[in-house]
Amino acid sequence: MQDSFQIKAEDWHSFLLDLSGDNTVYVPVKTFKNLDYKIFTKEIENIVYNVAKPVTPLKNFFLPVKENVFNEKKNNNKQIIIGIPSCDLKALEILDEIYLDNRYPDPFYKDRRKRSVLIGNDCFKISDHCHCNSYGIEPYPVEHADASLSQIDNTIIVSINTEKGKELLNQASAKYQVQEPQAEILKIVQERRNEIKKQLTVINKTLPDYKTTGELIKKSDDDIWIKHSRTCVSCGACAVICPTCTCFLLIDRPDFEKVRQVDACQYPGFERIAAGEDPLHKRFVRFRNRYLCKYVWKPESFNSIACTGCGRCIESCIGNISKNEIFIEMNTAAQP
Repeated sequence: MQDSFQIKAEDWHSFLLDLSGDNTVYVPVKTFKNLDYKIFTKEIENIVYNVAKPVTPLKNFFLPVKENVFNEKKNNNKQIIIGIPSCDLKALEILDEIYLDNRYPDPFYKDRRKRSVLIGNDCFKISDHCHCNSYGIEPYPVEHADASLSQIDNTIIVSINTEKGKELLNQASAKYQVQEPQAEILKIVQERRNEIKKQLTVINKTLPDYKTTGELIKKSDDDIWIKHSRTCVSCGACAVICPTCTCFLLIDRPDFEKVRQVDACQYPGFERIAAGEDPLHKRFVRFRNRYLCKYVWKPESFNSIACTGCGRCIESCIGNISKNEIFIEMNTAAQP
């Protein structure tokens, strides 16, 4: 299914206000230097489309940082999430493989996925650490979105990909003036997409691809990991903010509470076992373990990639560690 329409920006936001009556609508909002999702209301300002990328990864809408998985109250409202970058949409592949596995489906994840409408977002502006195209991902929605959005001046172009997206189109066209996208506007969208792809290619020209990175990690020795982990403080920010990392703890509490809480492989004690043994006791070993998981072990177990090039881990690291610099260094050293 592929259809599209254009609508004036003010009509689009009036439409979102209509939707917010029976649904929870999230939009990307710029606050100071940060872009993040906020619930849409009549008073909300500084909505920004086509900029990479919200601080909060998409996974948080389906896998909260903390939740009671024993007696969580059922929520039947739809959540409409607008402005999702392509890197986060791609991350859904491995999340779905894990949490929608037919043998052990996660009912909470499944329910949230079912009642969510995902509207992707072209990236016409990128951040310094974006590298989606290095891993074969386009900087605009190609799959996994019910619809995708681009804004050119005061015009919103929405492409429809699924029945959920078509339902939105029908609701919008019933009250607001929508029309076929004009050829000149579509041309501008394509030109901007091409320009962003060129920028990404130039910025990341020395960064190895996903498969090569895995091979480099497997062949690496301890020295490079010791060197680059020196400023790591084991805060776990890189794992928590990653759109594909989903390790968690199950905590039993009184009154039949069972809490699922986000965990991170960078925390000391993450892999501690009986008698206090801990194969990840050394910081550099924990540090390396995360990349072995993302680039080596996950590809061996799943059909989806475990890093989508969003760059959030680099931006959130208080130790100023860049995984891209590590991989470029490895790749350079491996050249004859």
